[in-house]
Amino acid sequence: MFELLPIEGLEATWSDRDGLLSVIRRWRFRDKLPIREIGRRTGLSRNTIRKYLRSDVVEPVFKVPDRPSKLDPYAEKLSGWLRIEAGKSRKQRRTVKQMHADLVALGFDGSYGRVAAFARKWKARLQYEQQTSGRGTFVPLVFTPGEAFQFDWSEDWAVIAGERVKLQAAHTKLSHSKAFIVRAYPLQTHEMLFDALTQAFRVLGGVPKRGIFDNMKTAVDRIGIGKARQVNAGFAAMASHYLFEPEFCNPASGWEKGQVEKNVQDARRRLWQKMPAFPDLAALNAWLEDRCIAQWSEIPHGTLPGTIADIHAAELTSLMEMGRPFDGFVEHTKRVSPTCLVHFERHRYSVPASFANRPVSLRIYPDRIVIAAEGQVLCEHRRVITRAHHLRGQTLYDWRHYLAVIQRKPGALRNGAPFNEMPEAFRQLQAHLLKRHGGDREMVDILSLVLHHDEQAVLCAVELALEAGVPTKTHVLNLLHRLIDSKNGNPPRIDAPQALELRREPKANVARYDALRGKEVRHAS
Repeated sequence: MFELLPIEGLEATWSDRDGLLSVIRRWRFRDKLPIREIGRRTGLSRNTIRKYLRSDVVEPVFKVPDRPSKLDPYAEKLSGWLRIEAGKSRKQRRTVKQMHADLVALGFDGSYGRVAAFARKWKARLQYEQQTSGRGTFVPLVFTPGEAFQFDWSEDWAVIAGERVKLQAAHTKLSHSKAFIVRAYPLQTHEMLFDALTQAFRVLGGVPKRGIFDNMKTAVDRIGIGKARQVNAGFAAMASHYLFEPEFCNPASGWEKGQVEKNVQDARRRLWQKMPAFPDLAALNAWLEDRCIAQWSEIPHGTLPGTIADIHAAELTSLMEMGRPFDGFVEHTKRVSPTCLVHFERHRYSVPASFANRPVSLRIYPDRIVIAAEGQVLCEHRRVITRAHHLRGQTLYDWRHYLAVIQRKPGALRNGAPFNEMPEAFRQLQAHLLKRHGGDREMVDILSLVLHHDEQAVLCAVELALEAGVPTKTHVLNLLHRLIDSKNGNPPRIDAPQALELRREPKANVARYDALRGKEVRHAS
C-alpha cells in the first residue's frame, strides 16, 4: 500500500472553485500529469476531465434544460400587467399578490413564488435596459450663440411680509452662455408665464432663436404623436410677438432641457437657502435679479474659458433685440352686479356705476386687473391673490365709481362702504356737514367736483376750508376757483404811465343832433 501525500497549494486552489478548470489544464498541459492522477486529486471522473480538456474553455458551464412552467401560458399577460403598473405612481400600483390572485381567477394553478420570481426577473431586465440604452444613457448637447434658451418652473418658499409663502419660481437660461434669471410668482398661470419671459428677455439682453419647454398646461393644450403639439393660442401669440420658435420636450424627458433642470437645483442652494425676508413680492424679485446678475461673474462657464458673464457678453450680439414688450393678459367676460362689483378668484372689484348690470371684459395681469368695455379702459385695480382657502375674499372699492349713484341717492353716503376709503380730508368734511340739515346733499356736490376738476385741487380746497374753520360748500367752491385761477397763470403785465395826457381834444358839434329831428322816433309806450 502507498500513502497519498498532500500536494502543496492544492487546498487553496481547490477552494477557489472558479479556478478549477484552470488548475486541471495547468496540471495536464504544463506539469504533464496523467488524467488518472488529476482525477485522484480533484475527485472528478476521467471522462469529465477529458471533456473539459477537449472543450478548450476557461470555465465550465452547466447547461440548464428548458423545463416547461405552469406560468408560460400567462407570461405575456403578466408582462403586460407589469409594464402597465411600472408607468403608475407607487401608491397606485398593484402588488404581485394581487396579480397572482388575478391570474388564479383566469385559471392559473401555480404558486405565488413562481409569479414573484417572474416579476423580479422582469424588473431586473427592465432596469438593465434603462441603464444601458434607455434613460440612463445621454448625449452631450452643444449650442451655438443665440441659438436657444430653456425654461422651467419650480416651487420654493420665501418669507414675505413676515409670513412663509410658497412661490412658483420661473427659471430662464441661455443654452450657450448659461446666463440665467429667476423670478418668483404666486401662480403658474398664463399671465405669469408671459411676464416671466418678458422680464427674462429684458435681463438677458435679447431673444434667442428657439425656446425649449416641457409640456406645461400654460403652453400646450394637447400632446400629439411624436413632437406634434396643440399649442395654446396665447402662448403662440407671445412666441409670434418675440419671434422665437417654441420646442417642447418629450413627455417625462426632463434631460432634454437638462441645463435649466440643473439650474433649479443650483438656485435652491445659491439663492433660496440664503434668502432674507422681504416686505413684498416686488422686493423679492428685485433681489433675485441683482443676485442672478452678480453670480454670472462668480460662476465659471465650465465648457468655455471664462465666467458666465464673459461668455454672455460675447453672446449678446447673436440675440435679437426685444422690442416692444408683449401685452400678456388673460381676458375674461364678467357681468357687473347691481352693487357695481365684478367677481374674480373669490375677490370683488368695483366698476363705474354706469356699467352696472352690464357685461365687461377683465384683463388679468400678474399684479393688476384692468376692466374694459366698449373699446375703452374703464378702471384698473391692484390684483389680490390669496392662496389660503380659510381666508375670506376681499372687496376693492373705488369711491369715485359710486358718485353717479349718490347723486340720485345722497342718503347712501352716510353708511356707504366704498366711501370709507376716501381721503381723510373728505371724511372730516363729511363729519361736519352731516351734522346739519341737507349736509349729505352738500357733501355729494363737493365730491362730484372731482368729476370735472383735478382731484388734488378739490382735496386742497377742502383742506384749506377745514383749516379756516369754515367747512361749507360755498367756501370750498370759492377756494377751488381761486386755486384754479391761480393755476391758469398771471395776466400779462401792462406798463401804464403815471399820468395820462390828452393828445386830441374832442370838438363840440351839435349839428349831428339835427339829423335826429328829421326822423320819426317810436317811443316805448
